[in-house]
Amino acid sequence: MSLIKWKENSMLPNLDNLWDEFFNRDFFKQSMQLGKSIPAANMTETENGYHIELAAPGFKKDDFKIEIDNGAITVSSEKKEEKEEKEGEKVTRKEFSYASFKRSFQMPENVKEDSISAEYKDGLLKLDLQKAQPAKPKDKKTVTVK
Repeated sequence: MSLIKWKENSMLPNLDNLWDEFFNRDFFKQSMQLGKSIPAANMTETENGYHIELAAPGFKKDDFKIEIDNGAITVSSEKKEEKEEKEGEKVTRKEFSYASFKRSFQMPENVKEDSISAEYKDGLLKLDLQKAQPAKPKDKKTVTVK
């Protein structure tokens, strides 16, 4: 909470400071992002794979779209809601709700793309990416010259 400076000998606050606070860069950045929020992500690596957790409350598992392309995994969602309350014949209130996000992660080269799995539970989308087994070194062999 910020304090409002008052002009000397005045009953009105200093509107210049109030104006600057209201129209700062953060305000414009936030207003341009209305309807869009990027979920926070946690990424961990274990011996057998990688795990990504996205905090995305308020969605259903069918709302998510997960794509793999050129070594990147992209998680996106788009959710639209329309509510309307009526009293008799006259519309008294109508609200639209729209939420979407898109997040991409570059996958390490040792990920098995065929074995990626996802689960959504309690507002948390969990992605499991298994590591491919490293290629075993081939046995040493000799070639005879003919």
